[in-house]
Amino acid sequence: MRRFNRAVLAAVTLSTAAGLSVVPAAAHERPPHALGIANCTATACHFDVAPGTYDVRVLLGGEAAASTAVSGETRRALLPETATAAGERVARSFTVNVRTPEGEPTGPEGTPGLDLVLGGSAPALADIRVTPAGRHTRQIFLVGDSTVCDQPGDPYTGWGQRLPQYLRKGLSVANYADSGESTVTYLANSALFPTVQPLIRPGDLVLVQLAHNDKQTDEPTYRANLETLVAGIRERGGKPVLVTPIVRRWFNADGTLNNGTALLVNGLGVDHPAVIRAVAAAQGVPLIDLTARTKALVESLGVEGSKALYLYNEKRDNTHTSVHGATVYAELVRDELVAQRLVPRGGVR
Repeated sequence: MRRFNRAVLAAVTLSTAAGLSVVPAAAHERPPHALGIANCTATACHFDVAPGTYDVRVLLGGEAAASTAVSGETRRALLPETATAAGERVARSFTVNVRTPEGEPTGPEGTPGLDLVLGGSAPALADIRVTPAGRHTRQIFLVGDSTVCDQPGDPYTGWGQRLPQYLRKGLSVANYADSGESTVTYLANSALFPTVQPLIRPGDLVLVQLAHNDKQTDEPTYRANLETLVAGIRERGGKPVLVTPIVRRWFNADGTLNNGTALLVNGLGVDHPAVIRAVAAAQGVPLIDLTARTKALVESLGVEGSKALYLYNEKRDNTHTSVHGATVYAELVRDELVAQRLVPRGGVR
């Protein structure tokens, strides 16, 4: 694997003829031994970089009023839609994780390098620059299942796929959640925790949400697996954070979700959120009680209003979230990260 030790630089300007076009920086503007420039179209840019973590600085805006969002890799939201007035230029920065495979760890490899996509109602990009992230960049690793992962195909979307847009430069999401995984399989599969653990650096956060697929895991095993994950993260100097699972949209006649299906109690009677809370308390691990937060939200929206959070309308699916639902749930995670001082308030949008 090639290792890039110098800056990557790309300059992109508006072309009146065909949207965005690449304009190479003049020789005196390029850093020594620059790795190259981006290949850009009207809606996307590609950077030929190795796996790693990179800082991206974009200058948004154009001659007309614009509204621009940035996503990348496997449908990851990297920058929320940002409005600019006619003639205005607004700089924004974020940090992105580039890996192989670029989406789910057991999925296809994806496209080598870094791919960024321009979205929003009227996208306008005046300039873009990508450089290797500094050594003080902090990773937020995600260990989870299909409700968290970088889903490859619309309309399926994991909340971890929408989280990066809420983090500023210096905080990067490395989403190693994978569809269909339980605590048992996540520990056993070499592409999952055995791959994640060596990547953890001191101070990195590792958010663990595994429960939806532990349908046949007994309570002692489930508890022991969570403890193994916590110990493995701490062994590397990382900070584990246990996350209770998002609820299933499964209403009682009285409009509540007070049932085993909604609250992730498996066929053996294992109350997953309760075990997670108990392990967090016993191990002194921060807890994001996403079960409680999503239960309150879904119940407040009611039977009809909550359909938009899930894929009920599209797939009659009450477990997996829509883009909208994943975005709302990512906001809940962001709020908890700040409230519990796991990330600085200034590090989020």
